[in-house]
Amino acid sequence: MTQQVDPMTVECSRLPSPGSTPPPKSKLWSRLLSVAVVAATVAVSGTVAYRELWVQPSEGKEESDASGNGSEFTVYDQFDAARGSALDSSKWSYDTGRTGWGNNEKQDYTDSTDNSAQDGSGNLDISALDTAGGYTSARVTTKDKFEFTYGRVEARIKMPAGQGLHPAFWLLGTDIDSVGWPIAGEIDVIETLNAADNYHSGIHAPQADSLNSQKSGTSGIPVEPLSEDFHTYWVERSPDKVVTGMDETVLSTITPADLTGGDEYWVFDKPFYLLFNVAVAGDWPGPTTAQTKFPATMSVDWVRYRTD
Repeated sequence: MTQQVDPMTVECSRLPSPGSTPPPKSKLWSRLLSVAVVAATVAVSGTVAYRELWVQPSEGKEESDASGNGSEFTVYDQFDAARGSALDSSKWSYDTGRTGWGNNEKQDYTDSTDNSAQDGSGNLDISALDTAGGYTSARVTTKDKFEFTYGRVEARIKMPAGQGLHPAFWLLGTDIDSVGWPIAGEIDVIETLNAADNYHSGIHAPQADSLNSQKSGTSGIPVEPLSEDFHTYWVERSPDKVVTGMDETVLSTITPADLTGGDEYWVFDKPFYLLFNVAVAGDWPGPTTAQTKFPATMSVDWVRYRTD
């Protein structure tokens, strides 16, 4: 789920170019930590601030078991309140607004229970609606409520299907507001488009000389559309490794070796928070049609975690 490009973005010319001879790692870290963060919109054109963009990965921590077996999980939320109840504000926040969200999407994200509420049967329903004022939906997050660096997070989800729909379960680095995207990093646990007969899973990382991300991950076709039933989608994070999966199947295993520039652009050994949303139309997956059914609902049965 590509994050909307933040007004504060990295000055590309001071990042190492792929064809250049890299300096020693210690010197490169020093240079990266002093990269200027500049305003990329007209409203703040010319404003310059200097920030630490990312820190060196932690060392000496053992990798956790990517299978998820033999470990005890904590339930973050199982959505067992009455039908129509709002989410627990101690656990959940909302991203709101009609801004295109980096993909020319058409929905207006709200914090209304019309778009995100508990269904009375143990699920969170995130619903995209076609209203007189346009499409509305919800983007529900754990920002400032829950974050993790190493461990495993799982969510049991049933996806919506329909032309122009783009539901996702994903993560962003908690420093997104200070360093911008893609420097904060993005992990897409699961995304599906249109008929939900496809899956996409992987990461977005910074790259040299660009305000866009470099991507590593996988796409494929499930045995049945992801709208047919609930599936458990998960991400397992350990030092220098991100693994994503569905049920008992590993979808992607990504390490610094999968990135151009290697560990100099690996920003995934730090805290991330969770996001769940249903986007409508835009560049990816394309427009809706008269056959797209609304409400289009992503149902989340539970979210649980194990931190290492």
